[in-house]
Amino acid sequence: MKKIAILGSTGSIGTQTLDVVRANGDIEVLGISAGRNIQKLEEQVREFSPRLVAVWDENAARDLADKIKDTDTKVVSGMDGLLELAAMPETEILVTAIVGMLGIRPTIEAIRAGKDIALANKETLVTAGHLIMPMAKEYGVRILPVDSEHSAIFQSLNGEHRSEVHKLLITASGGPFRGKKRKDLEAVTLADTLKHPNWVMGQKITVDSATLVNKGLEVMEARWLFDVDLDHIQVVVQPQSVIHSMVEFKDGGIIAQLGTPDMRLPIQYALYYPHRRYLGGDRLDFAALKQITFEEPDMETFLGLPMAIQASRAGGSMPTVFNAANELAVCKFLHQEIGFLDIYDIIAQSMERHNVVENPDLEEILAVESDTYQWIESRW
Repeated sequence: MKKIAILGSTGSIGTQTLDVVRANGDIEVLGISAGRNIQKLEEQVREFSPRLVAVWDENAARDLADKIKDTDTKVVSGMDGLLELAAMPETEILVTAIVGMLGIRPTIEAIRAGKDIALANKETLVTAGHLIMPMAKEYGVRILPVDSEHSAIFQSLNGEHRSEVHKLLITASGGPFRGKKRKDLEAVTLADTLKHPNWVMGQKITVDSATLVNKGLEVMEARWLFDVDLDHIQVVVQPQSVIHSMVEFKDGGIIAQLGTPDMRLPIQYALYYPHRRYLGGDRLDFAALKQITFEEPDMETFLGLPMAIQASRAGGSMPTVFNAANELAVCKFLHQEIGFLDIYDIIAQSMERHNVVENPDLEEILAVESDTYQWIESRW
């Protein structure tokens, strides 16, 4: 039995990870966690009988403990609870499906405990890649990408020599507003933004897809995952979401990973790497598809991508500012406190006022996040 724990088991990636567990039968889920969705957590506890469940909100943790007191599952809470789950002695893999910088500390704890990381938490590498990747190497653990784009690159590199890579080609759907100009975005609503044309995802990542911040985060993450500089990473809009990403090699050859837009594939690939298992679901029908089209990303309208590249080039603590500003701006947008274009203004102004800290340690990263949040709250 493969033994895993899941950070963020009630979200989109977490629930699809459990779909993979159900479909296979040789994975044991020893630990799960969520913020405060105790109804879903209780259902998961009763189905999978984990030894440990971590709940971020302490009041929700007490409620869950009361609801599942007839089980043998231990309930813990807060950051200490997440760290306990991350370092569970029996687990082999930690699936980091939690959203936000909250995932950094547990990921570090899991690496120190010798766990492989099935990484779906972008913020970990975006803000702390300079800490995480050397640490993973030091402790001999694997960082197995779960994002569809990074998984596609990971699959395309399988069996190839990394020194022969020329560039990475990260594909984007273009989101729900592909083809629109800035003036068209002035009055878009939350409901408009959450209508992704191809993927079913959580709300935060769906908004990030609409702003192209998500693609910017993926570029920043790919830099660390695959040790490729920004000048050799290119974003290509592929509206059908059939090509999930590609690798171009020095001889001009390109290897791509294609498939239906189904996150269970990259999740399962990470859990069983380097082996492949049967996965039920739709298959690509090229006769029905007929064509695959490509476009350049509109970097004048969708500022999330160029601002992410700017933050990554600045380095140090600037990616943390970019990420933190976006997280809070998206939260405000989801609560309908600001408009869609305000997200870009909040990120840009947060970056403009920041003095970069070179090679920040974890405490400095978290301090920059907190400072960015406080500055934004004082103005919006």
